[in-house]
Amino acid sequence: MSQAMNPTRSTTTAWASLTAHFEAIKDRTLRELFDTDPERAARYSLEGTGLFVDFSKNRITDETLQLLQRLAKESGLRSKIDAMFSGEKINITENRAVLHVALRAPKGEAIIVDGVDVVPEVHAVLDKMSGFADRVRSGDWKGFTGKPIKTVVNVGIGGSDLGPVMAYEALRHYSQRSLAFRFVSNVDGTDIAEATYDLDPETTLFLVASKTFTTLETMTNAHSARTWLLESANGLKNEKAVANHFVAISTNEKEVAKFGIDTENMFGFWDWVGGRYSMDSAIGLSTMLAIGPEKFRQMLAGFHAMDDHFRTAPFEENLPVIMALLSIWYNDFFGAQTAAVLPYEQYLKRFPAYLQQLTMESNGKHVQLSGDPVTQNTGAIYWGEPGTNGQHSFYQLIHQGTRLIPCDFIGFSRSLNPIDTHHDILIANVFAQAEALAFGKTAEQVKAEGTADWLVPHRVFEGNRPSNVILAKELTPEILGTLVALYEHIVFVQGVVWQIDSFDQWGVELGKVLANRIVPELQGQDELKHDSSTNALIERYRKTRSESRPG
Repeated sequence: MSQAMNPTRSTTTAWASLTAHFEAIKDRTLRELFDTDPERAARYSLEGTGLFVDFSKNRITDETLQLLQRLAKESGLRSKIDAMFSGEKINITENRAVLHVALRAPKGEAIIVDGVDVVPEVHAVLDKMSGFADRVRSGDWKGFTGKPIKTVVNVGIGGSDLGPVMAYEALRHYSQRSLAFRFVSNVDGTDIAEATYDLDPETTLFLVASKTFTTLETMTNAHSARTWLLESANGLKNEKAVANHFVAISTNEKEVAKFGIDTENMFGFWDWVGGRYSMDSAIGLSTMLAIGPEKFRQMLAGFHAMDDHFRTAPFEENLPVIMALLSIWYNDFFGAQTAAVLPYEQYLKRFPAYLQQLTMESNGKHVQLSGDPVTQNTGAIYWGEPGTNGQHSFYQLIHQGTRLIPCDFIGFSRSLNPIDTHHDILIANVFAQAEALAFGKTAEQVKAEGTADWLVPHRVFEGNRPSNVILAKELTPEILGTLVALYEHIVFVQGVVWQIDSFDQWGVELGKVLANRIVPELQGQDELKHDSSTNALIERYRKTRSESRPG
């Protein structure tokens, strides 16, 4: 859209100043900035909540930071932060509070929603989850035939899947290895078929995560799992077996009971928790089953530490604020369309996928809170893979491609699996990649290596490509919570500056509605009233699905 690339339309004076400032410094290189500022690395780094963030390899000056912080202030960020933490209904299109921060509030704190302190409710659910987790982990919870649970299958989609999968993989080092965990989300029958293929029904427990207990994909998979259980051998052909092998993470007591789940084993959450912000609610039951209640609460403590930092730290010392403003700087002034998150920690292999939903479902918006079209680009495309795998895949584009791709590198001083020199090699790559992106390799340097003239252009690295390096001592449950909360609040700051609602997701609805309409059309001969392309595709599917398989 023509407006999107014109940030001067913003109503803040800081935005106009940033536009002029951008024109003045856009061609300055990181080589030059470092050469003229020996203290740059020390001044452009922050430490707090167990994280150290070096943001010195960004194309910024002191003036850039001052203007970006002024932009945050003129956008009303401080009052918006206070509004969120106080339970105001800042999700205006759904008239809801936004209170994932309440999920990790310690006992004794008070957060009021519609006149009710929700913190005691949160801890009541946590206590219920803890009791259940202890029974499963100890073997006291038995399947229908009296055997303890050995495999837990989480059935969900979106935030009910991505958060639990990411957390399980991230904290697998701390998990109880006598329990195995699987995750089913895709409505493709292959997902549930492969997840249950080699399982013993007598020792399998399903967690069905759907707030309404009507989510199409989740309930389709849940009913297939129910059928798999009841049609198995081993004496489980009894409707009563469902209560021993299924629990619900939901608020729809009627549908949960209808499914055959004992409502005493139903774990609820609230309308003020968005799905992509719910991994530390009852949606995280699989996480608690894996790592235990004590470590789950350590994770919550990490979330809360970052919440407190975000709520109280001045903007110039505030990790989420600084990182969010830098992302806006590249998104809206340099025209960067994507952002790469690159964890150099195998346990965080699903962290970029988790962030994709958190960031893009939140800020992929084309209208402001007022309903007017946005006046700048919103919602960068987030992506990434763990290092060093990504280096042998897409780093070529980051280093020598034509697109500017800001990067967040995440590393840890200590490995959870210290084997020989593996970890030193891994972290050397973190520092080397950030250095190479920033400073590149000049033609003169390439020539000095004896490279033939014709080959020199191919081996030049322009550099001047920005990155942040995030370091922690070790990947613990607490640090995982801190990292997730860091990005949650980055998303919030971006939304405030862009004046959009980061907490609704109407964009996912239209496709769902149309799919529900098309399902019976695929299965019958109803008159088709779509466009010619969709009609032709439906007709082709009807024809080819009934054809016999070759051979």
